[in-house]
Amino acid sequence: MIETLVVIVHLLVAIALVGLILIQQGKGAETGASFGAGASGTVFGSQGSATFLSRLTAALATVFFLTSLGLAYYASYKAGEIRDAGLPVPALQSQPVAPISEDVPVLEEQAPQAPVQDDVPVLD
Repeated sequence: MIETLVVIVHLLVAIALVGLILIQQGKGAETGASFGAGASGTVFGSQGSATFLSRLTAALATVFFLTSLGLAYYASYKAGEIRDAGLPVPALQSQPVAPISEDVPVLEEQAPQAPVQDDVPVLD
């Protein structure tokens, strides 16, 4: 139950991170705003959206990192439970079985044949 909740939060945070990163403007876009090109029309205040969006991105990245660590810990815990469950060792690994030679077909060995001299070209 908890694992399912952590996976859902992890996926929602990952999608939100991708969306926030795509919304943000690059560093080169700030030079146009410094000359008055749209600086007064910001929605997030006089500093612009850079501070708000970068803080929100950092917060979501922290949540994503923590959920990743939680899922990794849970996966290693479950792997240890499966290993320590006391399952029997497979029979083929615990007791080596000698092959039964009567069931295996054997090819008859033939003496190697010498190459035929008629096929070899003669150089003069």
